[in-house]
Amino acid sequence: MNTRTLVRLRRPSGVCLLGAIVVAGWAQLSVTAAGAATKAAQRPATSASANAERSSAVRAPKPVAAVGADTPAAAQSAHASDERRRPNILFIAIDDLNDWTGFLGGHPQVKTPHLDRLARESIVFTRAYCSAPACNPSRASLLCGMRPSTSGVYHNDNPWRPQMPDTATLFQHFTAHGYKVHGGGKLFHNSFNDRASWEVYWSRPKDPEPSGKPLNGIAGAAQFDWGPLEATDAEMGDAKLTDWAAEFLKQKHDRPFLLAVGYIRPHLPWYVPRKYFDDFPLDGVQLPQVTADDLDDVPPAGVRIAKPDGDHAKVLATNNWHRAVQGYLASIEFVDAQVGRLLDAFRASPHASDTIVVVWGDHGWHLGEKQHWRKFALWEEATRVPLLIRPAGQAGRGGRCERTVSLLDLYPTLCEMSGLPVPKHCEGDSIKRLVEQPEAAWDRPAVTTHGYKNHAVRSERWRYIRYADGSEELYDHQNDPLEWTNLASRDELKAVKDELARQLPKIDREEGPRAGARAGPRRRAAQAAAAAAWPPNVRDYFAREWYGEFDRD
Repeated sequence: MNTRTLVRLRRPSGVCLLGAIVVAGWAQLSVTAAGAATKAAQRPATSASANAERSSAVRAPKPVAAVGADTPAAAQSAHASDERRRPNILFIAIDDLNDWTGFLGGHPQVKTPHLDRLARESIVFTRAYCSAPACNPSRASLLCGMRPSTSGVYHNDNPWRPQMPDTATLFQHFTAHGYKVHGGGKLFHNSFNDRASWEVYWSRPKDPEPSGKPLNGIAGAAQFDWGPLEATDAEMGDAKLTDWAAEFLKQKHDRPFLLAVGYIRPHLPWYVPRKYFDDFPLDGVQLPQVTADDLDDVPPAGVRIAKPDGDHAKVLATNNWHRAVQGYLASIEFVDAQVGRLLDAFRASPHASDTIVVVWGDHGWHLGEKQHWRKFALWEEATRVPLLIRPAGQAGRGGRCERTVSLLDLYPTLCEMSGLPVPKHCEGDSIKRLVEQPEAAWDRPAVTTHGYKNHAVRSERWRYIRYADGSEELYDHQNDPLEWTNLASRDELKAVKDELARQLPKIDREEGPRAGARAGPRRRAAQAAAAAAWPPNVRDYFAREWYGEFDRD
C-alpha cells in the first residue's frame, strides 16, 4: 500500500503524546519514544498539498531536553530573540551517490547542473569520507555522532538504537534547543527510522514499477536492476518528497527550523523516467577506468569483500556493464533535477538569506572498480562522498577545501555553526573552521569502518587499510589515484603505515544484535523472503519494500 505518513511528536518527559497520520485510505501507526508508546489517531486521506498545510500548521511543542543532552533543561530553552538569530538548516541527504558529480569529477559524462550550481555557492569538501560504507551504519554514525567501532553498529541489519539507547540524535539535540525539526524521506536507514527524533516526519511514497523485471536480464537480480520507466517525474517518490519540502519552505516559521530531506536515488534499482536514460546513449557510455589485475596484490580479506565471482561476473556474462553505468548516470541526473527543484524553492523562499544548506551522500559506490559492485568495501570508490556546506547569508562565496574530513564531523559542525553546545558523546571534529577558512591547517585523517576490526585511514596523500586478520593495503594517491598498486609490503613505507595506524580506533566494540526475532514481523518476513525460495513476485514485494538492503557485506 502506498502511504503518505505525516507524524507529529511531542516529547515532554521523554514520552510521545501525539502521532497524526495522513494515509491513502485509513491506517494506524504505533509511535514509540524513550520506551513509551501510544497508538496514533486514525485520519482520512487528504491531498498532498493538504499534507503540507497540515505539516506547517501544527502548533510547535516547547523545547525539551533531548536524551543524553549535557546541559540542564533550563539552559536549553533559549529566549525567543536568541532563537530568531539562529540560522535555519536545510539538510539534504542523497542515497548511494559517489563522486560522480560535476563538482567532484568522478565521471566525465555525469550531468549534475543543479548540484554544481550549489557547489559554486558552497564550500566543497573534496576529500570527504563516510564512517561506514553501508546505509545504516553510516547514517547512524553521522546522526548520532559516534563511530561504528564505538557503537557496534557495522551493518545494515544492526538496529542502532539498542546500541545507543541514551544518545541524543542530531535531530533531538536541535529540538531540545528550540528548533522546529521536520523530516521526510530516507534519513535514518529504512526500518530503523527513529520516530523520537521527529516533530514531524513525512514518509516518502513508493515509485512506479516497470513491467517485465528484471530489465537487465540478470536472473535473480532483485534490486540489482536497471532500466527506463515509462513514467513522469511527478510520479516518482523523490519528486513527491520535493513537493512536500518545497511547501514547507514557502511558509513562515515562528522558530528556526531544521528541514531534513532524504532522497532515495541513485540507490538501486535504477528505475527512472526514460528521458534520463536517453540523455546517455548506450553506444557512447564510458566505463570506469580499471585494470584486469587489480585484485592480484589485494589480500584475501579484501578479495572476499570484492566478490569478483558475484555481481561483477554476472554483469560481464550478461553484457550489462555499459547498461549499468547508463542506469547510474540516469539516476544521478534524475535526483539532481529533484534537488534543483528543491533549491529553486529555497532560493525563492523567505529563508534564503538565513539558512545553512548541507548536502551529503551516505557512502560511495563501485561500478566494477576492483571487480566490485555496490558499496560494502574500504576503497576510495566506496568511501568518498559528496559534501557541500553553504553557510547562511553567503551565497556566491564558495570555495574548495582539500582537507580530509568525515561525515562524523557534521553533528558538531552544525552545532557550532548554529550556536549550540556540542554534546559530549560526539566523536567527530567540528569543521566550522574549514568552512570559514578552507585552506586552514588540518591534521585529522578520516577513518572508515566496515565490519568488526576492518578499518581504512585516509590522509590527504595515503589510504591505509587494515583488516581484522591483520592484512594490509596502502595506496599513494599522489601517484596512484585509482588505487591500483598496493604498497603495504614495502619496507621503506613502514613509517607511513605506522603513522596512519595511530589513527585506528582505540575501541572495537563487538557487533550489536542483528534484526531478527524481536525486530517485528515485517522485518522477519523480509529476511525470510531474501533467504527462501519464494515465488519471485513475493520476494520482489519484500525486496521493494526494503529497497534491496538485504546485503550485509
